[in-house]
Amino acid sequence: MTGVLPFLLAEAAPAAESGARVLVTQASYLVSSVFFILGLKSLTRADTARKGMQQAALGMLLAIVGTLIDQRIVEYQWIVAGLVVGSVIGWPLGTRVPMTAMPQRIAISHMFGALAATLVGVAEYLHHGSPEVGSLDRVQMAALGFEVLFGSLTVTGSFMAFGKLQEFLPGKPITYAGQNVVNIGAMAGAVALWVYLIVDPTATWAFWTMTALAFVIGISFVLPIGGADMPVVVSLLNSYAGLAASATGFAIGNTVLIIAGALDGASGFILSIIMSKAMNRSFTNVLFGAFGAAPTASTKTAANLTVKSISAEDAAIQLAYAGKVVVVPGYGMAVAQAQHTVRELAELIEKKGGEVKYAIHPVAGRMPGHMNVLLAEANVPYDRMYDMEEINDEFESVDVALVIGANDVVNPAAKTDKSSPIYGMPILNVDHAKNIIVLKRSMNAGFAGIENELFYDEKTNMLFGDAKASLSKLVSEVKTL
Repeated sequence: MTGVLPFLLAEAAPAAESGARVLVTQASYLVSSVFFILGLKSLTRADTARKGMQQAALGMLLAIVGTLIDQRIVEYQWIVAGLVVGSVIGWPLGTRVPMTAMPQRIAISHMFGALAATLVGVAEYLHHGSPEVGSLDRVQMAALGFEVLFGSLTVTGSFMAFGKLQEFLPGKPITYAGQNVVNIGAMAGAVALWVYLIVDPTATWAFWTMTALAFVIGISFVLPIGGADMPVVVSLLNSYAGLAASATGFAIGNTVLIIAGALDGASGFILSIIMSKAMNRSFTNVLFGAFGAAPTASTKTAANLTVKSISAEDAAIQLAYAGKVVVVPGYGMAVAQAQHTVRELAELIEKKGGEVKYAIHPVAGRMPGHMNVLLAEANVPYDRMYDMEEINDEFESVDVALVIGANDVVNPAAKTDKSSPIYGMPILNVDHAKNIIVLKRSMNAGFAGIENELFYDEKTNMLFGDAKASLSKLVSEVKTL
């Protein structure tokens, strides 16, 4: 008996340690999931968005720590190497990329996330799915195949979106005859191969063919989409990356990946729906509509009407003595980094007795919330920022609408010209204001590639030049009044 007890204790010690590891890992996954949910909730409001990002980051840290103590990990050198390489890449992306390039950075982040999911799926298949091993059951193969299929198309699709947003690729749709048939056929073929793999997980030829086809699908689906629809595409690709991550969790038995991926996939899908409604587009339009081609109606408008320009001095007089001013920010403000000067001008107008509000279109800029973030950075009060639905009815009582680098989101052609590619898209009713001042570098078309009828409106005055420089002149002139 004296020798039995030490033996039993020696046998029980590893089991107890293993049980403790499992308990700690699962507890960290549970807490991290709670933080992910709280983070998403906080991100729904501009004034709590920063807290939401911190909550989500804390959740991810807990998830990583929980994974690192997982008993299934036997070697840490490759994990440490991945952490070092990821930190070296991620730190500059997070700290040095300007706000104007955030959509491109988001697209690249989706690409990395989808690539990680794809590589995990490939590694799992090589380890368990080969004819020599053949240990994958049909449920595991279904999850793994879904992971690789959507992960692969998201990799190349995100890279194409990055190229269009960064202007490495043409912003206009790249189309060809029969592209819809080719795209749908390729997707149907990839899905058929996935189903075949579920029936026979050891069919390695089907796995590699499906993977290669998925990479091609990502390219062929995004290239025909115009730049104006790219924010919706990025959001939809985010949803795909989340679904791929969730499938990864099912494939490798990781709870937090299932939860985090499902949250990411669902939120990306919902955001895509919201953005599509804001642009009056359907998912079919986004994926196959070739939105962004230049129309003919805008040429007629430009030929028949003239543009009125205004000096900074005259514009300052209008703004200084206006009772109600609505600022409409757009991508031009972001490019010029003029948000701080906008706030300074608004404060001067308010000191002279005017009321200043900010009208935010859902897709102004290159991503949802782009303008909100820039204005918040400049300490513009959150209660001065109004969504399109909240402020559109007020424009008839607005003395001066100050449009700063916005284009397509204020174009009346969306309501009047059925031949326009933006027809039906909800816009800010700037054309209802009593007076309109537009700050713009030139008369070049916006992201949708069309002329803006608002610029030719008899109530509109154009103040040409860099937005920040023009606003600085306005600030100086208002101070003298």
